[in-house]
Amino acid sequence: MAPSTAIPAPFARALDELRSVTPRVEISVEEMPPPQRLAPFAFALSGSVLRGEDEVATGRLILLHDPAGHDAWDGTMRFVTFVTAELESELASDPLLPGVGWSWLIDALDGQDAGYTAIGGTVTQTLSTRFGDLSGDPTIADIEIRASWTPKDGDFAAHLEAWCGLLASTAGLPPPGVTALPERRAGD
Repeated sequence: MAPSTAIPAPFARALDELRSVTPRVEISVEEMPPPQRLAPFAFALSGSVLRGEDEVATGRLILLHDPAGHDAWDGTMRFVTFVTAELESELASDPLLPGVGWSWLIDALDGQDAGYTAIGGTVTQTLSTRFGDLSGDPTIADIEIRASWTPKDGDFAAHLEAWCGLLASTAGLPPPGVTALPERRAGD
């Protein structure tokens, strides 16, 4: 007998919640094809943060569902994310940056009361210098946050809102309701 392809009710409810979220205006989120081999059911979103015309951060958020559960997940659903943004090169060499990047995720989840368990991940900072035909461009610095966690409260909208908060923090956006001061020019 072929396995059922019907979407389980808990996963269908999670998708409805995720699709109901409207991110802040600087953040664009859209559905993308999910990975096929990580779990029996998967849903994926891509996101980007725009500052003016510039894309300053991007990411993916994937919700995995295995009705049989998974010991390492401590549940039947699992969020997996990857977020990256360019940084000023001085920040990329800061030894405290990985801890700060990780705190952006934890603070975003806690700030939305998005309950989680079995959380883990990495924060990578890179500094790239170009040579040869690519020389001439300035040094490029990036931060990458890769993480996964199991939602334990069933409020999937809160987890997506938290992820949008992570994107915003990584991009250097001010919190909602706070207006960034204009940059001062020399001589002002």
